[in-house]
Amino acid sequence: MDGTKRANIKIGSKVRVVQKQDQRSGKLTEGVVMKILTNSASHHHGIKVMLEGGIVGRVKEIV
Repeated sequence: MDGTKRANIKIGSKVRVVQKQDQRSGKLTEGVVMKILTNSASHHHGIKVMLEGGIVGRVKEIV
């Protein structure tokens, strides 16, 4: 599913995100969405979320 649309992401969803420091390498981190940080309906780089554990990143994949 598409991580660029806010409607596709729900709190409690399992997702893979790219953190700011991993943008060049493209390394993905998997976790559960605790909070959705992007207010707009969509974002071309992915919706920014906070995972359980405090990791912040942009959603690349919804598992």
